[in-house]
Order: sequence, then structure tokens, then C-alpha cells
Amino acid sequence: MKALSATLRLQFHAGFSLDDAVPLVPYFARLGISHVYASPLLQARPGSMHGYDVVDPTRVNPELGGEAALERLVAALRQHGMGLLLDIVSNHMAVGGEHNRWWQDLLAWGRRSRYAEFFDIQWHSPDPLLEGQLLLPFLADDYGKVLQAGEAPLRFDAHSGQFLIHHHDHRFPISPPDYALILAASQLADLRDLAGRFAALNDDEAAAALQRELVAFARHAQHAVDIERLLEGFNSRHPEGFARLHALLERQPYRLASWRTAADDINWRRFFDVNELGGLRVERPAVFEATHGKLFELIGRGLVDGLRIDHIDGLADPRGYCRKLRRRTTALLAQRPLGAALEHLPIYVEKILGAGEGLHLDWQVDGSTGYEFMNQVSLLQHDPAGEAQLAALWYETSERPAFADEVRQARQLVLQGSLAGDFESVAQALLQVARNDVMSRDLTLGAIRRGLQALVEHYPVYRTYINACGRPAQDEGFFQQALEQARASLGEIDAGVLEHLQRWLGGDAWRRLPPGRPRKQLRHACVRFQQLTAPTAAKAVEDTALYRSAVLLSRNDVGFDAERFSAPPQDFHAHCEQRLRDFPDNLLATATHDHKRGEDLRARLAVLSERADWYASRVEHWRELAEPLRQNLSDGPAPSAGDELLLYQTLLGSWPLDLDADDPLALRAYAERLRQWQLKALREAKLRSSWSAPNGAYEEACAAFLDTLLLDGQCQQLRRSIAQAANALACPGALNSLAQTLLRMTVPGLPDLYQGSEFWDFSLVDPDNRRPVDFAARRQALDDSQAPASLLAGWRDGRLKQALIAQVLERRQRFAELFRRGAYLPLDVQGEHAERVLAFARVNDEQRAVVIVPRLACPLLGGAAQPLIPAQNWGDTRVLLPFAVSPANCTGLFDQRAVTSNRELWLNSALQAFPVNLFIDHIESSGAYP
Repeated sequence: MKALSATLRLQFHAGFSLDDAVPLVPYFARLGISHVYASPLLQARPGSMHGYDVVDPTRVNPELGGEAALERLVAALRQHGMGLLLDIVSNHMAVGGEHNRWWQDLLAWGRRSRYAEFFDIQWHSPDPLLEGQLLLPFLADDYGKVLQAGEAPLRFDAHSGQFLIHHHDHRFPISPPDYALILAASQLADLRDLAGRFAALNDDEAAAALQRELVAFARHAQHAVDIERLLEGFNSRHPEGFARLHALLERQPYRLASWRTAADDINWRRFFDVNELGGLRVERPAVFEATHGKLFELIGRGLVDGLRIDHIDGLADPRGYCRKLRRRTTALLAQRPLGAALEHLPIYVEKILGAGEGLHLDWQVDGSTGYEFMNQVSLLQHDPAGEAQLAALWYETSERPAFADEVRQARQLVLQGSLAGDFESVAQALLQVARNDVMSRDLTLGAIRRGLQALVEHYPVYRTYINACGRPAQDEGFFQQALEQARASLGEIDAGVLEHLQRWLGGDAWRRLPPGRPRKQLRHACVRFQQLTAPTAAKAVEDTALYRSAVLLSRNDVGFDAERFSAPPQDFHAHCEQRLRDFPDNLLATATHDHKRGEDLRARLAVLSERADWYASRVEHWRELAEPLRQNLSDGPAPSAGDELLLYQTLLGSWPLDLDADDPLALRAYAERLRQWQLKALREAKLRSSWSAPNGAYEEACAAFLDTLLLDGQCQQLRRSIAQAANALACPGALNSLAQTLLRMTVPGLPDLYQGSEFWDFSLVDPDNRRPVDFAARRQALDDSQAPASLLAGWRDGRLKQALIAQVLERRQRFAELFRRGAYLPLDVQGEHAERVLAFARVNDEQRAVVIVPRLACPLLGGAAQPLIPAQNWGDTRVLLPFAVSPANCTGLFDQRAVTSNRELWLNSALQAFPVNLFIDHIESSGAYP
């Protein structure tokens, strides 16, 4: 099996199964992929399009073809020396519905369930209505209204012998001992006898036996009729039935409630604020083994060759989890068959790294999934000269605050809204800690809430990693930054509580306390705090602020430092050097299943930073033309100025390269994609609409604006003007894309491709970025070998990008050690356009690679019809090499020969035939690298 050198992410679902991927393997191999990187494959909720809503971690999803299909895919991969990297979900499972048997058992038995400790539940609640009960906020309306309308009827499942409450897609089991309350009124002695035996139940095995008896009874018509009569007695449309059903439900280990109660009253941890995803306590050994048993089996059998851990920051102890996973997987390597032998199984974590934050070295993982690289290469491609004008355009037109203020406001909204219950849980935990110390027992819950909110509002990273020894030194600066800003925002009377929070939240190690309740409560408070800051950041930044601010949308994506507009090449080089030192096998992504804008869409929009004056004049013109399209609603114009600017940028970035502004059929399909994006953007922003309180009038007005702009014949002037602007950006945008692509495949780390992005990727946020991929076209394109001139002439079809990927990945496999561990040397560039070039070398004892890409090169392209800078436009620009190369031994992409003079590589020759280049120099024995 090949060493891990390049991954390709595939999104599996019922419409694209494991067997569907098998015939694509030869294409992936020719492209240069070493490992397919699969979305979660364990059994998910039926119809899942992503696999993160796992309902049964003990089996491979039958909708994907099951374990047999996985074996067929791995066999196909092995024929080409390829491996499989698997995404796994350790933090949560899908709950609600009826398909998660662990959750259903929990609902049936409560704290007596064998799975009671699997889920992260706060059984002891300050709310007397929730003491010992699980809040289930799954009802479509208030509890009383739902019962009164008969929308939560009691039903009997004749196949399983269960009594259940039905509500839309949900099934809430009645606890088996309470079957007695249903069956006792039977006119049949058999059922009355069964009622008495159910009443005496105290374990699920005995319950299963009685339920089988009930199934047998129900096969007889007389018993079936009597059971239906009994159910009618619980018909909540009638007063007597309402009272009976309510009394029955009051006895259950759960309390049914409206979905609106979740934010305030939820007493179990969710994935962010998603009610249908329940948090797991994977830090418990029994839960770890139960949820990972099938994965360990697949690893031991040689079917899985690497892991990607989803949402690592949701876990109670990410460090402990990763180290335990490393120990368990390493121990399995000896069991693997010879044909799948591994010396090391790579483990990657999905981690959003804040500004100045690095992955902890002691986690024993191979790196992150590479969102930070997306940010680094994006910063490199934005011109700082355009920032002031673009910012002025945004703020003056939208009248929105600065991005930092947007984030702070969004954090307040989240903490007081969708995560209010989680926030209150942390505050209550800290109150218990305060009561354990005579020096802090006078602190009130209100003071703790205010101090906690100020601290979380200003947290600069997703989370820190407090352990038994306190806050790690690596995290201390982030905590102190939040503390300082919180202190500045709090009134004098509350500032003192921050000193206590500083000590409790890792300033003082919890292990300094003797074993007992106070230590346990302090640890619990620390864990809960860390599991609050991460979802708060995600919901406030990714799912709110990034939809409220649009100085330039190419700087708004998952893992981006959106407050920073650009960065010089020195910063990019420094990140590459650090990555090679600390995590040389880190994944490098520029497109993912979570991105908000496709990699080539962002690259195109980055050009606006170089053409800020032009863009500002275009926006002014478009807003004038669009005046008749806006509607005046009671809450303001529709769309708002900010939402209108977001739409224009989205149109400029995503306008298809082959879209004719006068083609009604193609425009209709494009408009449908944009409507999906627009609805999500409006609701995520939570300004004029939201998921919890949709503003139908505003959403319809915005959709009408979009439809009229794209489809109405009277808007032809506006539509054509936008299309012309998008086409003016397309060529320099494509050049940015090619540079981004080459950098991802040659800097330290391992390139990760997202499905289909070997052609141009102008996708929008999901579900748009998860549309079916035309692999047949891509396979055919790779089979048609073409010269650079031909590829450039037809650059709009995407084959140019694919050819670049195939060329570079072939070299990565041929010179594997050079790119895996070769030294990284930033190269000096001199001459007329030195600031428009980034160059570096990768060096080992046998080969040297020189990489050259243009940046901020829109002026050099001029009016070129291809994304190739005319050679004469480079003037005297040249790369200085710290070593001599021989043209006979130094070959670039598409067999181009390097032309050097006095250790200088001139751009007018190096980039004469292709927009970017990679030269490989074979070191002769007499000319080893000094």
C-alpha cells in the first residue's frame, strides 16, 4: 500500500454508495490520490446525506451497501495500492426519531437503562419538573396544545409489543412497567394478568419476554380489538383521555416539551444547538469501547487505514481521547493482514485554530484537517491596498458594525438564545464551586452569570484545554486575553468575580483538592465551561457573524481569521516552516464539505481586493439599477443594503463560466441554487429572519429580488452588467485558483481534495457543495492528454486545473520523501514585480523542488483571455536560487526545462508556457546541497 500522500474526500449517502465509488478508483489512482477520505460510514439516520447523524455505531450503514460493499471498495483500492481514511463521529449520536436503539432504551428505562451513562445528561436539575427526567424538546407546539389536538397519540406496535407515543417522525416509548396502567382496564383476563406482571418489572430482559407475549396475544383478533379499545381510552382529544395520557406521560423518565423550550431548559448536551444530535460521554471507558468497537474491528481487519475525528472540541477531554485512541489503534496494527500492513495509522482532528493558536503536540495526532491552510493561502491572495476602500464601501452601505463587534453581538445572542440552557448549566456548576469555599460563598448566581458571559463573549479561540494540572501554558495567553477584555467590559461591582473564575477555570489545578465532592464539582465546572466556549464560537462566528459581514466574502469561511484581510509572503513561509517542524503530515484543505464558498469562488472574489475602485463603482451602478426591485416592508427595505451587497458578491464569485446572461433555462437553474444559499444566509445571520422565527415576508421579498434580477427580461441591463463583471474577474480568479492548487500540493503537509474540485469549484454552502459530481466527465478529461497551450485555450472547462493536479500529484508520489520531509526554503524574488511572486524550494539529499506562483497579479494579466501572464509583462522579475541547477537535470511541469543564469530563475521563462510551475532538480553526486 502506498504511503499517504494525497487524499480525496467523498460524501457517501444512499444516492452515492460505497459500490458507486468502486468503478471510480482507477480514475482516482491516475489522478494521483493515495487515499480515499470517506465521510462517516457507520449506520446513520435513514436518508442522511452526510453520515454525522449516527444511530448505530456497531455496523456499517446498510444504505451505503453495508460491510460487504466496504470490503469491495477496499479491495478495489488495494488493487491500486491505495488506502481508506475514515471520518468518525465521537462526540454525538442522532437522537429523536425511532432509529437509535440506545436512545430508545434510555427513554424507556431512564436512569435504569444500561445506556443512561452513555449520553451527557444532567439528571439533577434545579427545575423540580425535570428532577430525574430528560427534557425532550421535540414537540411541534406547546405540550398542552399538542395533547389537546391529539397530535401525540398512544399507539401499539404489534411487531415489537411496545406502546409508544407517536408525534410526526418521533416515537417515544412508554416505560414497560407502566404498561400495567394501560392493560389493567382490559376486559380480558389474559391482558389483566399481563398487566400485573408488567407492573412488577425491573429489567429490560424480562420486559422483552413479556413484550413477546403481548405480540402473541395481539395476533388474536379479540385481543387486538381490546388493545385498540384500551388505546381509545387515552385519546387526548377528550377530557378523560387527556387526563389519562397526561398522567401516563408524567410517570415517564422523560418530559415531552415544545421545541422552543430547548434553548432555555435542555438538560443534556447537544451538538451545538441541534436537538436531534445528543452528546456522548466518550470519556467513559464503556462508552468509548461501545462506540469504537466496530471501528477497531475494521482497523484490525485492514479495512481502514486512517481516522479523521469530527468535532474534537466537543469532547470533555480531547487530549485524553486522542492519546487513548492512539494507544488502541497502535495495538491493532499487528493484527492487520500482510497486504494492509501499516507501521503507523494516521489520526487527524477537525479543529478550528484561532489566530496564533497551534495544535497541541502532546495529543499524539498527525495534525488537523487543514482549515487553517485555507486561511493562510487566502490571506496571501488578498491585496492590502484594497482593504480600506472595500471596508468603507461595506460599512457605509450596510451600516453594520466592525467584524469584532459583530462577533461579540452574535455571542451575546447565542448565549442568551440557542445556548442559554448550556450557559445556565455552567453558571450553576460554578455556583456549586463557589459554595464550597468560605472565601467565595457570598458570590451570587447573578454575578457569576455576568462574569461568565463577559469571559465567553471575549474568548479568542474555540476553547482551551484545562486538565487536572490546570491550564496548559500553551493556552494561558488566550485565557488572559479574554479575562482582560472581560474585565474592561464589566462594571466595577462585578469585576471581582473574574478573579474567582480565573482560579476555578484552570488557574488552580483541581487535583490540588482532596478526592471528594468539591474536586468533582470543580472538574465538572471546567469541563462544562470548555464545552460551552466551543459551540458558542461556532454558532457566533461560523453560523452568524460570517453571514452578517461582507467586507469581502472571500475572507469569510470556516477556520478563517475574518478580522484579518491580508498577510505578506513572510507569514505564509513562517506557517509552512512551523508545520514542517510540528505536523509535517497535516492535511491541507482548500475545499471541504463544510465550506461556505468553493475554493475557486473564493479565489475569484479575492481579485476584488486588487480592483476595489472598479468594484465600488459597479456596486453603485447596480444599486441604482436595482432600485425598482426593492420592496419597502414595515421593518425596512427588502433586501437590506447589507443583504444586497452579499448577493452581488455571491453572484460575482459563483457566476458559472459558461452561463449566458440571456439564457433563461440556465439562469433558472442558477437561480434555484442561489435561492437555497440566500435562504440559509438570511436565517443564519439572524437579523431580519432566523431558523427559529422565519420572517416569511422578508424572505419572499429577497427571493423576488433575486428572481427578478436573474429571470425578468426587464432586468437585462443589470443582469448583463453583473455577468460582465463576473467574467472580468474570471481569468485572474482562475490564476489565483491555480496558484492555490499548486501551493496546497507542494508546501509541507498532505493535500486533501474535495470531491469534484479537480474541476473549477464555484459551489456555495451546503447543500450546494454536496451536489452530485459528474465523475464521468472528469475521468474522460484525464484520459484526454493535452498540451498546455490546448488546456489554456479551453481553460473554462476545468481540465487545466485537473491537469495541474495530476502532474503535481504524480511528482509527489515519485519524489515522496522530498515532499514529505524535505526542507522548506523561502526564496528571494527580485525585479520589477517581485512583490507579485511567491517562491520556495523543497530540498533533501537527492532532489530539489522549486515552486513559483504569481500573487496579486491582476495588473500583469491585463486583458488576457487566458489565466497566463504574458512573458514580457514580467520584465526583469527573477527568483534567486541558493543552489545551482542544471537545465539538463531540472524539469518543470509539462516537461518544461528550467532556464537559469547565475542562480537566477527568470519569470519570463519559468512561467512562459504555464501560469504556475514546479521544477524538480536531480542533485548530482558532485553537487550536493550545501
